[in-house]
Amino acid sequence: MYGAPITKYAKKIMLLGSGELGKEIIIEAQRLGVETIAVDRYADAPAMQVAHRSYVINMLDPQQLRATIEAEKPDWIVPEIEAIATSELIALEKEGYNIIPTATASKLTMDREGIRRLATETLHLPTAAYAFAENLAELKHAVAVIGTPCVIKPIMSSSGKGQSVCKTPADIEASWNTAMEGGRTKSAKVIVEQFIHFDSEITLLTVRSVSGTTYCAPIGHIQKDGDYIESWQPHHMSDTQITEAQHIARTVTEALGGYGIYGVELFIAKDRIYFSEVSPRPHDTGLVTMVTQDLSEFALHVRAIMGYPIPSIRLLTPGASHTLKAWEESKDYRIDGVHDALKGVNTQIRIFGKPETKIGRRMAVALSSAADVETARQQAKKAADCLKIIY
Repeated sequence: MYGAPITKYAKKIMLLGSGELGKEIIIEAQRLGVETIAVDRYADAPAMQVAHRSYVINMLDPQQLRATIEAEKPDWIVPEIEAIATSELIALEKEGYNIIPTATASKLTMDREGIRRLATETLHLPTAAYAFAENLAELKHAVAVIGTPCVIKPIMSSSGKGQSVCKTPADIEASWNTAMEGGRTKSAKVIVEQFIHFDSEITLLTVRSVSGTTYCAPIGHIQKDGDYIESWQPHHMSDTQITEAQHIARTVTEALGGYGIYGVELFIAKDRIYFSEVSPRPHDTGLVTMVTQDLSEFALHVRAIMGYPIPSIRLLTPGASHTLKAWEESKDYRIDGVHDALKGVNTQIRIFGKPETKIGRRMAVALSSAADVETARQQAKKAADCLKIIY
C-alpha cells in the first residue's frame, strides 16, 4: 500500500539519468501513482520535464550522488546511464537502498570489461574474441592479435559514442582518438572486438519479475556508428534461434539478478548466436514497443521493479521505429514537419524535448504499426523523413 505523490505515504522512484527513455519510465511510474525524481548532469533533461522534482549533479561524484539519494530516500533507485559512481551505489545498497536491478549488475553492465569477462569467462557464452588496451601501444598489440577489421570501443559509453571499425592497422590511432573523445568517463581503456560477420543483430528484451523470466518478441535493428537508426518487431527468427537466444538471455540475466527489464543484444550468424552486450534497463531499440505491445518496455520495467506480476506480454501488431538525428550543435533549434509526419497511417511521433542539439544526438522518433514489418518500416521512415531540425 502507498499513498499519493508528495504525501508521507508516497513511494518514490529516483532516475539517475533522465533522457528520453527515462521520460517514459517516469510517465509509467506516475500512472501507478508513484512520486518521481529525475537526476542528470544537465538541466531540463527530458525526464525532468515530467518528474515531480529534479536535480542537476555530477553523478560520477560519489559525494554528490550520495547526498542527493540521502536527501530523498527513494524506494527505488534506477540507473539509466553509464556515467555513475557505481561503487557508491554498491555501498548504498549495503546500507539498505534498493538499486535496480542490483548495484552489482549496474556496475558490471556499465563497464564493457566487467560484462564481457562475466559472459565469456564465467558463463561461457559465445562472444566475439576480444582484448583490452589502456594506451596506444597496447591497442596496436591487441589489434595485431585480434586482426582487422575489428571494432574498438571505450569500455564505458552509450549510444555508440566513441565506437569505430578499425579496417586496417593504419586506422588504429584514429580509432583510439575516437574512443577517447566518446567515452563517458576519463578512463583511457578500450575494448577491441573481433568483427563478427552476422546476418542480423537483435535486442531481446528480457523481463525478470515476481512472475519469473519472460521475453518480448525479438527486435531487429540497424545501427550506424554504434547507435541505432531504426528498429522493428518482431524480427523473424527460427524456433531454434529463438530458443538459443532466450537461453543466452536467461543465463546472463540470472547471473546479474534483480527485477526489471534487460536489453540483451545478440548477433545472429549462420552457424550460431553470439552475445554482444546487455543493459539493465529499457533499450533504445525498444521504443518500438510503444506501438507493438500491450505493455511497452517502460511499463514492464516499472511493473517489474515495483514487484507487481506480469502474467503475459502480448505482441499486438508488427511495428517499427525510425529516429531523427541532429547533425549540428545548437541551443536554438526547432523541429518542423510534424503535420506531414502525422499524415501517415498508424503513425505516431515522440519529440524528446532535449534542450540542445549535438552532432548525432537523437531528438525524436517516428513509430508506426502495420500488418507486416516491412510496411511498418516504410511508414516509420517516411514519417521520420518528414521531420526536419531547423537551426
